[in-house]
Amino acid sequence: MNKAYAFFCRAYQTVFRAALPILPYREPVQLDGLASIVPLLTEKEISSVLLVTDASVRALGLTGGLEDALKAASVACAVYDKTVPNPTIANIEEGRALYLSAHAQAIIAVGGGSVMDCAKIIGARIAKPRQPVQRMGGLLRILRRTPLLIAAPTTAGTGSETTLAAVITDSAAHHKYPINDFALIPDYAVLDPELTRGLPPTLTATTGMDALTHAIEAYIGRSTTKLTRAMSEEAATRIVRSLYTAYENGGDMQARADMLRAAYCAGVSFTRSYVGYVHGVAHSLGGQYGVPHGLANAVILPYFLDAYGAACHQKLGRLARIAHVAPESASDREAAEAFIRWIREMNARMGIPEKIPQIRTADIPEMARHAARESNPLYPVPVLMDERQLAQMYVQLMPVKKEENA
Repeated sequence: MNKAYAFFCRAYQTVFRAALPILPYREPVQLDGLASIVPLLTEKEISSVLLVTDASVRALGLTGGLEDALKAASVACAVYDKTVPNPTIANIEEGRALYLSAHAQAIIAVGGGSVMDCAKIIGARIAKPRQPVQRMGGLLRILRRTPLLIAAPTTAGTGSETTLAAVITDSAAHHKYPINDFALIPDYAVLDPELTRGLPPTLTATTGMDALTHAIEAYIGRSTTKLTRAMSEEAATRIVRSLYTAYENGGDMQARADMLRAAYCAGVSFTRSYVGYVHGVAHSLGGQYGVPHGLANAVILPYFLDAYGAACHQKLGRLARIAHVAPESASDREAAEAFIRWIREMNARMGIPEKIPQIRTADIPEMARHAARESNPLYPVPVLMDERQLAQMYVQLMPVKKEENA
């Protein structure tokens, strides 16, 4: 990256860091299970809601009790269950149309990060009917109150129940981009580990590593605060302690609760201190090939930690010691390298691959442009990279001899 643009990026990040204390960050009010939703709606005199979920969550019966309780309380409930793993603009517009036809007054999201992101942007489109989703990408493009939103995660990974971010896919352009606005922070969150009980081991693994990516990228960046450091430390400690247990024994509710809290803490951390190039690259892979976000983050994370090298050793080493991945006596470099090894070993134990086989050389320049445009100048990464340098990271993520076999 040329020196002039690098200076601009760091100056931009410095301004945002200085503004952190005065920006309107907040955390959602936490509810005690789905059973708490109906009394809340009654208190607020809400008589019609849109329930956003996906077909698999509904088929598992996770929304059945809530739907029955809403009906018993005479609260009309329109259900949008067509959300796909990388929610699209079509999902948003279908959900918005259903909200309007049902004369809904609030939105309830029950599902993983994709469902919660879909619900957030449905709300944004209700608040700003003349602004298409394509013009909401980036930072602070909504700035208007959205309908009341209750988020109930069924995965422990994205932390979307507490963040100002949503990620949407433009299927036509094969582009996935984040939308960041304080209006997108849910009003209420339901953290119930029972909702994650039926999560398959593979999703437990990838969503758990997604949460770890949030915690680490926020922690090693240059815009941390006392709160975000504490939240990342708690998240990493819980993930190291409980992820494999939750993966191996999905019925262990203590481990499930630990992971749900970890995802929430990591969400609080990165929504204030931002993420980094791992996310920029992961979003481009999701947009281009539909690679699930948690899987992409899990695979990509150790490559960027290696690439950052000494620039992240002090912070990553401190986090490794706090999370008990490395002994207290380890130097920063030793502890940081131990954490990177732990990530690779944990990925292997849980069947997460080392490479992204979908990557094609011809697609790399465009994906690198998207990643650079998303990441620079906002993300306060330890080491700045331009399109050319990011393109080399995609090459590292390709399986050996990929092109010979194409």
